[in-house]
Amino acid sequence: MKTVSECIFLVLICFNLSLYAQVDPDIYGKFESKFYNIDGYNINVEVLGSGKPIFFLPGGPGNSHDYMQGNFGQYYKTNIVVFFDFLGRGKSDDAKNPSEYSVEHDVELIEKLRKLLKFEKISLVGHSYGTVPAQAYSIKYPEHVDKMVLISGFHSGAMWQANCDSYNHYAKTHFPEKWKQVDSLRALGYVSSQEPLKTVYGNFPTKYIYYHNTKLKQNSPTYKHRSWANDVYVAIIGIDGDFDVSGSMINQDYRQKLKDVKAKTLIIAGRYDGVSTPEFAVQYKTFMPQAQFEMFEDSAHNPYLEEPEKFYSIFEKFMEIKR
Repeated sequence: MKTVSECIFLVLICFNLSLYAQVDPDIYGKFESKFYNIDGYNINVEVLGSGKPIFFLPGGPGNSHDYMQGNFGQYYKTNIVVFFDFLGRGKSDDAKNPSEYSVEHDVELIEKLRKLLKFEKISLVGHSYGTVPAQAYSIKYPEHVDKMVLISGFHSGAMWQANCDSYNHYAKTHFPEKWKQVDSLRALGYVSSQEPLKTVYGNFPTKYIYYHNTKLKQNSPTYKHRSWANDVYVAIIGIDGDFDVSGSMINQDYRQKLKDVKAKTLIIAGRYDGVSTPEFAVQYKTFMPQAQFEMFEDSAHNPYLEEPEKFYSIFEKFMEIKR
């Protein structure tokens, strides 16, 4: 969701997370951008390594690829790792028309990249919004997915809306003084993508919402980069998406199809996640009983930062990565 994405890119690197965590401040320098012309747009793709290919799908929608690269880039030592910026994000071109920003378009971009890179099968690792095109792709192109990891994800537009409602209830009941400003602006007809409501809403404290430990910081590139594309978020989630989800996201619903996904799947949730709340995350146990489900008891929306030793141990075992 929007505010977590904007917050996590304002931090620097943390070196003391764990031996399992990404601690190489030069990881970004090991990758090189290559631009593929897809449907008339230049798409930034960064590939490194050898072995079985893994596509990493960032959240948002609106995030660039770099935070996933900062946390998973080290796996170039064991696999082919593929980081890329979806249309309108990061170093990739902007769309000529915002209507081109959609979950469906993101899914097709994954497939076009798979073909361009000449991979028969790929594994998908999605975080937050990145789990949405990951699931949609695995349902539409099952023959091309080996493994799938869904971190702090969403199984439907209905779940996204429910989590917005949950977050807003938390913000209202825990910060009533600040929420008065929200109510006042809402009464004047402002939507969440408009200033000043956008700033007021985005400035709520993050404790118990995104990080269980708010002092954590993560790897971020030193070069100038576009880490967040708000127009993409608005197009996919809606102009009032923090209150009333619309766009192509609201039409996504994988709940009845997840039981038929053949890709070996790992689902990771955080007990204190206020973005993808446990109330709805645990529903994956019903909708996708064949998947491995792991609840991280001391994490919120970013368990790879908050419980890195446990996270990377489970991740590497599931992905059959041998250091």
